[in-house]
Amino acid sequence: MQTVLVTGGAGYVGTLLIPQLLEQGNDIIVYDTQYFGCYLKPHQKLTVIKEDIRNNAAFKKACEGVDVVLHLACISNDPSFELDEGLSKSINYDCFEDLVKTAKESGVKRFVYCSSSSVYGVSEAPDVTEEHPLVPLTLYNKYKGMCEPLLFKYQDDSFTCVTIRPATICGYSPRMRFDLSVNILTNHAVNNRKISVFGGSQLRPNLHIQDMCNVYKLMLQAPREKIQGQTFNIGYQNQSISQLAEIVRDVVENEFPENSQIDIETVASNDLRSYHINSDKIKDILGFSPLHTIEDAVRDICRAFKENKFVDSMNNPEYINVRNLKTTKAA
Repeated sequence: MQTVLVTGGAGYVGTLLIPQLLEQGNDIIVYDTQYFGCYLKPHQKLTVIKEDIRNNAAFKKACEGVDVVLHLACISNDPSFELDEGLSKSINYDCFEDLVKTAKESGVKRFVYCSSSSVYGVSEAPDVTEEHPLVPLTLYNKYKGMCEPLLFKYQDDSFTCVTIRPATICGYSPRMRFDLSVNILTNHAVNNRKISVFGGSQLRPNLHIQDMCNVYKLMLQAPREKIQGQTFNIGYQNQSISQLAEIVRDVVENEFPENSQIDIETVASNDLRSYHINSDKIKDILGFSPLHTIEDAVRDICRAFKENKFVDSMNNPEYINVRNLKTTKAA
């Protein structure tokens, strides 16, 4: 039973996570600019603050009485970051240290930072552990990694700091995204009966969105001595892009047997990111292992299609972050 402030809590992961945190009995404060709307349902223990994390005075006020900050807010993915690099840097990096400092000064006891496994860039190592050098290929990856040491500057016996580096998330959320690899492939498989694979041999780690939620819930409860100053990879299935396409094809054909066979087309790509993350550390220290597969994520999205939960999923900018930012003129 804690008071938890979740920055970016109205986003793709947050929209699935928040009801689960409320169900556990926590008091939740969602602090979000709502560039992408808000799909959270009212709850007596939920406070939603529509505000920018760059407004430090507002953030300081929101931190009053808060036990834990889960920092999810950012301009997410490379295309969105590149749309307006100044805006993105100011949100993803420039204000970060002030957030940490303000949280600590306000009496927050724990700060959980959501970084990204994409900070590793390209690696031929068979297993990329948390000690692997960070070789980011894009500004989004670069600034994600640069925030990590800023967080740990402020840790002490009264302020627990932990960083997680999740794999690419997949699966259904009420605030849906169709600009993530597995979700993109599933959308095309269901609606076009055709999947285009760019490259194919690149390895990409993936993680079901429910397992991401489970990690956040774990971070609220984990003993301080086990997570203080730690960085954890969070991934499950490391698959090539081609393997992802085959998984999606098989599941969608099974879920929609009345439709025609799905074709997979392979085209050249200049996206060289390829890495195979090792997530043994969080299992060894905290006993956490993912429970949901890529197949589960695809089935969940197929179920949502059957229940007509999406509106024009192939064209609606609501589901694509970079298009959404352009439409709302946030960037």
